[in-house]
Amino acid sequence: MRGSGQALPPPAMAGERSAEQASVDLELLRLIGKQGRRVPYPVGIAAFALALMASNVVSAWIAFGWLALAYTVLAARWALLGRLPEMHQRPLEQRLNWAVLLSLVNGVTFSLSLIVAPHFSDFQRMVQTIVLLGLCAGAVATTAGHRVVFQVFLWPVTVANALAWGLFHDSGDYRWLDGLLAALIIFFGVILTGLARDTYRVFAESVLIRLQQIKSNQQLRAALSQAESAMAAKTRFLASASHDLRQPMHTLSLFGAALDKRPMDDEGRVIVTQMNLALQSLSSQMDALLDISKLDANVVPVNNQVFALQPWLARLQREFQPVALRKQLLLRLDCPPEACVESDPVLLERVVRNLIDNAIKYTQRGEVAVEVSRGQDEDVWRLSVRDTGLGIPEHEQARIFEEFYQVGNPERDRAKGLGLGLSIVTRLVDLLDLHLALRSAPGHGSSFMLNVTAADISAVRPDAAPRHGPSLPPVRVLVIDDEEPVRVAMHALLSAHGCQVLVAGSTREGLLKSMGQQPDLLLTDFRLRGGEDGISAVRSLRSAFPGLPALLISGDTAPERLRDAHQAGLTLLHKPVTEEQLINAMQAALAEHRREGSDVTSVRGGAASPA
Repeated sequence: MRGSGQALPPPAMAGERSAEQASVDLELLRLIGKQGRRVPYPVGIAAFALALMASNVVSAWIAFGWLALAYTVLAARWALLGRLPEMHQRPLEQRLNWAVLLSLVNGVTFSLSLIVAPHFSDFQRMVQTIVLLGLCAGAVATTAGHRVVFQVFLWPVTVANALAWGLFHDSGDYRWLDGLLAALIIFFGVILTGLARDTYRVFAESVLIRLQQIKSNQQLRAALSQAESAMAAKTRFLASASHDLRQPMHTLSLFGAALDKRPMDDEGRVIVTQMNLALQSLSSQMDALLDISKLDANVVPVNNQVFALQPWLARLQREFQPVALRKQLLLRLDCPPEACVESDPVLLERVVRNLIDNAIKYTQRGEVAVEVSRGQDEDVWRLSVRDTGLGIPEHEQARIFEEFYQVGNPERDRAKGLGLGLSIVTRLVDLLDLHLALRSAPGHGSSFMLNVTAADISAVRPDAAPRHGPSLPPVRVLVIDDEEPVRVAMHALLSAHGCQVLVAGSTREGLLKSMGQQPDLLLTDFRLRGGEDGISAVRSLRSAFPGLPALLISGDTAPERLRDAHQAGLTLLHKPVTEEQLINAMQAALAEHRREGSDVTSVRGGAASPA
């Protein structure tokens, strides 16, 4: 029962089926079961027509007895075929054999209708033949052309039909025509067999393609899950590495700031200055990792305001001018005085700063130009950072925005940074809802272009009065940190600013030391030992001293840590914290506490005053 073109198991696997063939057979059963519920209606009508036509030439008992048999077979097929796909307790091969048996019974039943063929006129016999051959042709679709299921129906009907024409005929001059019709019926059966073979091949291929697609989708989902896990692992690694590196850097930064305030000779002053510069350089590279974490955590607010571009860019030009001069580059600014935009100046500055810094790093000779011009749309100003560097090959232009990817830096030269600048730029551009374009070609430099919403220059607010160097009033500060070197360094720095400093290694120790002398400000590390954290430490201290100003200090840049601090409404400083950052944050926390106190006093005074 094997024929060419059928993807059936090889003889060595008799009684067994490959996984692919089993899937095809199961899908075949589903198709046959579905068709077994639909086919009985048109086939039943055809059977009734044959029985009615036969009742005119033979006994009605014979005609309608055959009709009852045909209906019984159709009913059995309707009941059983639809259940075959769900009979999981039965072997698949057994269920397929049942489908073959039902098809054979159906074919034999309809071939029995040809018993009355000798009693029919030529016209009636022709009608009967057309009906039966039509059922055979329709079986190609209803059985998906499966060789066995289809042929056990086809050949009983086809052979019986051919015999009816070849054996039962009238004597006369047209006997050869009856023989020719019998031969044509057999030939029609052969043609249908070929069509069925092609139909089954297409059916099997479609099932296998669908299975392959399902498998591919599963593999894609697994790969996506692995990629997401890898991204999460990368984030955790960066956060852990950042925390472990920031902790000693923070201690060194505090000691360096405290040491800088002590009297020393010129040689010692040079050493301290160079040490602090090295720490600042390392800190700026660590801050790049922090920027990535902040942006991924969605805790960076956008504060749009109207500001003029010319003085804003001139300040950046003055800042980068010494770096450009050391490389003998011309840093040029071309900006109309009327150029005014509406955006977040702090975040936009970070974008432009990264672009200028990147251009200077990768330009060996020539110039770096910052140019502002009207865009094609009058509602935007186009801000461009153009350089005369080596340029970027087209196949690498998309990759330069990836994290840690750098063009032409296989040796990972520290002077060229970590390769995070443009990755931060793309995140910030998306956050600011801006469009960043790149034009570059090897040997012709690069140009990064930003379109920023234009604004009316009359809406620019005057700059606030410049602030002087940070200074602190004489306050009592409680420092909670589980690292003793950090506590020592913090004590040294804050004492140099005239603060009275209490240090503790845990929340409990901090509470005990605060009982006799209430602190004015709390500085606490985010990660503490024994399952504690800075947020719970703030809550515990505030339960004893309501409204106590507090700052969190952490080397942890994990996005979830940033979200936790943001949701708690606490300012989070990231290690290494410079002296200026620390003092400015302490000043801001104390000033906010004083404002809240004055607001409460005014409300109470207003409530107590007469109406």
